[in-house]
Amino acid sequence: MDTYYAAACQTDFPAPADRSEIAARTKRMCEIVEQTIVGYEPFFDVRLLAFPEFAHAVPIYQTVKELRNRLAVPVPNEHTECYARLAKKYGCWIQSGTFIESDPQYPDFLFNTTALIGPDGVISKYRKVNPWIPWEVHASPHDVPDYDADPFPVADTEIGRIGVAICYDWLFPETIRQIAFNGAEIIVRVSAYMDPWGTAAPMDWWTVINRTRAIENTAYVVASNQAASFANYPPFGWPGGSMVVDYDGRILAQADPGPGEKAVVAPINVDMLRAERERRVGHDLRGHLRSEIHPYSSQSFLAPAGSDLSIESNKKRILSAKRRLE
Repeated sequence: MDTYYAAACQTDFPAPADRSEIAARTKRMCEIVEQTIVGYEPFFDVRLLAFPEFAHAVPIYQTVKELRNRLAVPVPNEHTECYARLAKKYGCWIQSGTFIESDPQYPDFLFNTTALIGPDGVISKYRKVNPWIPWEVHASPHDVPDYDADPFPVADTEIGRIGVAICYDWLFPETIRQIAFNGAEIIVRVSAYMDPWGTAAPMDWWTVINRTRAIENTAYVVASNQAASFANYPPFGWPGGSMVVDYDGRILAQADPGPGEKAVVAPINVDMLRAERERRVGHDLRGHLRSEIHPYSSQSFLAPAGSDLSIESNKKRILSAKRRLE
């Protein structure tokens, strides 16, 4: 497989109040896709592009009812069709920014969802497994009884096996590790990581976590972070710093910290990754895992929410989980 380039793209939009505002954001992200691919074409091929969490919709309302009435959309939708046309035109794959997703199969729930879109359309979608509680009231697949889709899909594409997880998911090594054990070679981070847990020491969680997850899983990480100004998404400022990390934790490219649209690009060589995974006897952190000696992962801590999701119910579940830790 030839080396290609991945682009971690940032957006800087005001938080939309209504789903009617999503189309304008989609239009601008399509422009960013074309600008990035065409602009870098004299140098190399950009074939994977990632956009941040909340690029289409921000969960600014505090109840499921308000989110459903104002912002929720199905996935796929007319916006993913726009990305699919570009993917077909350029032979690329686009990891969309997130949507607040409604699904008639799960009518009592909403999800924070990103789609991987290729030349043939949506090829996988991922629903945030670890919402940023207590504030986010969309559901995790963990909250849904008899959830029958794979919570950790990995798409087998001609540019490699691609997985994705969203923002807070990355603070849970179990989530990213499951994606890696499902076969991912490139793991995309679709994120809205705010200050002070961003790019600046001593709280540079963004950079530390991206590098650590790459090392733990011998995988490339393509991490797109929200870069909206403080005025656009109060009460938080979003530091950007989008980056591409290789399977040894080396930062291959990173956007300068601070708000504003940016796209940073770096090379991906899946053949080299596969050779390293095959060759390594030391530091094979997947093959060396002694899973049987870690019983905590088979215990229940944060209980599924069911359909009564609210900020207050999230707080009660958190307190109950804390008691289980005593």
